Amino acid sequence: MAETMVKLKEYDSAPDFTLPDAQGVAVGLKDFDDKIVVLYFYPKDNTPGCTIEAVDFSALLAEFSAKNAVVLGVSPDTPKCHQGFIAKQNLRHILLSDTTKEVASAYGAYGKKMMYGKEVMGIIRSTFIIKNRQIIKAMYNVKAKDHAKAVLAML
Repeated sequence: MAETMVKLKEYDSAPDFTLPDAQGVAVGLKDFDDKIVVLYFYPKDNTPGCTIEAVDFSALLAEFSAKNAVVLGVSPDTPKCHQGFIAKQNLRHILLSDTTKEVASAYGAYGKKMMYGKEVMGIIRSTFIIKNRQIIKAMYNVKAKDHAKAVLAML
């Protein structure tokens, strides 16, 4: 499988970003300088794996908050699409819209991947733990099931 152009690793500076949330409000990395940021990229709202991952992160939100962490989910879906996903799955964490895939690309979470045996361009399910705008942990090609629990255990 081909690699993405950028692969972030521990101690790299986290690429700065500002993206709209489900309500269209601009949310940026700078808004959480006093917190640990769990930034996860996922391909698409309302798909099986992405739903499992989002529901799990949302279910553990109180535990993330207790560790001074904020959870931000990012996909290429529009804010309107995120609204429906949040309502349907009763999600409690912030979802951000990266329709241009610029932020995903900056994090190495967009590139060539295998899908049903074919190489395609798309979002690579990835998670980053960020503190003081520095990458503490970078995880690529993560599995959706039980991922939120594993991330929580790393904090």
